[in-house]
Amino acid sequence: MHLRAPSIDRGVQSFVWAVVFFLILFFGMLAIAVAKGTALVVALVVGFLVFLYVRTRGSEQ
Repeated sequence: MHLRAPSIDRGVQSFVWAVVFFLILFFGMLAIAVAKGTALVVALVVGFLVFLYVRTRGSEQ
C-alpha cells in the first residue's frame, strides 16, 4: 500500500505560514527592544503580506 500525505488546502497552508512569520517577527522585535505597538503593527502587516503571497504564488503540486 502506498501512503500519501493528506491534501491541505492552499488557504490553510498560507494561514499557517502567516501565523509562523507573525510570531517570529513579533517576538523577535520584542527581543531587540522594539516597542510593542510597533512590533505588533509591523508583524501584522508582514504576516498579511506573507498570507497573500503564499495564497497567490504558492506551488500547485
